[in-house]
Amino acid sequence: MPNTTSHTLPHCALHILTLPAGGSHTFPTADHEWIVLPLGGSCTVSTAEGETFQLRGRASVFTAVTDFAYVPRDTTVTVTSPEGGRFAAAGARCDNRLPARHGAADQVPIELRGSGTCSRQVNNFAAADTFSCDRLIAVEVLTPGGNWSSYPPHKHDEHHPGEESQLEEIYYFEIADGPTGTPGLGYQRVSPSRPGGTEVLAEVRTGDAVLIPDGWHGPSIAAPGHDMYYLNVMAGPRAEREWLIRDHPDHAWIRSTWPEQKTDPRLPLYNESREGRK
Repeated sequence: MPNTTSHTLPHCALHILTLPAGGSHTFPTADHEWIVLPLGGSCTVSTAEGETFQLRGRASVFTAVTDFAYVPRDTTVTVTSPEGGRFAAAGARCDNRLPARHGAADQVPIELRGSGTCSRQVNNFAAADTFSCDRLIAVEVLTPGGNWSSYPPHKHDEHHPGEESQLEEIYYFEIADGPTGTPGLGYQRVSPSRPGGTEVLAEVRTGDAVLIPDGWHGPSIAAPGHDMYYLNVMAGPRAEREWLIRDHPDHAWIRSTWPEQKTDPRLPLYNESREGRK
């Protein structure tokens, strides 16, 4: 039987679909736009209007960038997987109905961000400037074991034109097993940016999610020996689709140290020549 886990905020949402071989899951998009993103496995995505997208997918989030499918609001979507797998549906409440379409894996920009122990890899498959959506912003981040990402802590919970966007965010985690097969773990911190704001210090394992309606978020800490993956899903109440962040003033200085350090040699985690991209 299909298994679905849902995480929702007022402006963004995430469904994690686990399908057996030959399994399928159908859901209404309602007033949200969605991107269906394979986490492990391949699938077919079809809409009520008869549009169909074959997603080649990947073995796991630690092996490759994947293709994906964008589906608009006000339709019904079915995800079917002949061999089974895990799939994310990242959504955002939106106003405009854009065309359904396929996102190619070889068009996903890969960015290496930070340096030293703050090095991480970002797959910008639906960043604000890489793929057209109405409100949804979504990226994947891979952090080598022992490193910190989402650092320095930053926030985007207020609207300040040209400086900060107002965006909610959902983090969904997968953690690589260690060399002996031991399940991995990591940690996620969220601290208040206002009186009574969100405060979280969570141990995270594969399948966990942290919801961030507001607050300074970071670091995301990968335990030594266990690479960390997280999917970021963001959206907000304003029509402008942009990702502008404000660093925590107590920790912003760390950026000034990055030019003096080398990028972690374990990055990128994917073989660039095999993937055909950087």
